Amino acid sequence: MIKNYMEIVVDILLPKVLIHHPNICTCQNCMDDVKALALNHMQPLYVRTKRGEAFNKVKSLSKQFEADVLKELTTAVTIVSSNPKHDEE
Repeated sequence: MIKNYMEIVVDILLPKVLIHHPNICTCQNCMDDVKALALNHMQPLYVRTKRGEAFNKVKSLSKQFEADVLKELTTAVTIVSSNPKHDEE
């Protein structure tokens, strides 16, 4: 199974960003928009094996890596919260 490890990282770090944005809608559509917007601005890290996942997990421990992901998530939250699309579907 091929997996974009960045999706895992986004799922882990998104709650840290949401704490600072209590007024954002947290419906599934808005959260999916935040994740998609952030992931589209990040380099994908595809893994196929547990070993590959472990390698990327070590890489993700870098403070700069985490800061970069948090920056993209914060930007995405700001954009989605000012223009929610949850009623369009």
